[in-house]
Amino acid sequence: MPYTIEYTESAVDDIDYFKKYERVIIMQGIEAQVTHEPTQETRNRKRLEENTLDAQWEIRIGKYRVFYNVEDTDTLVIIVTVGWKEHNILYIRGKEYQL
Repeated sequence: MPYTIEYTESAVDDIDYFKKYERVIIMQGIEAQVTHEPTQETRNRKRLEENTLDAQWEIRIGKYRVFYNVEDTDTLVIIVTVGWKEHNILYIRGKEYQL
């Protein structure tokens, strides 16, 4: 059963920060990685421990990082934050976050 994907207003703003071709890459990656089994750890998907982003999961799409939660209904994925990573520094809309 495919999962429904919803975006917070903040996540939409995060995605809008990127250039059009980057948005396409990010959106295709989200669709490919969280539509089915979003709670199954893979090479590009991991469960997060305590963090400041209020997200339970992270997916890697090249240099881009998407942080999301899965609702208790287990059929709804909520995209919380989207950014990019350089070395150990995460950037969200140009602002630096330490992980």
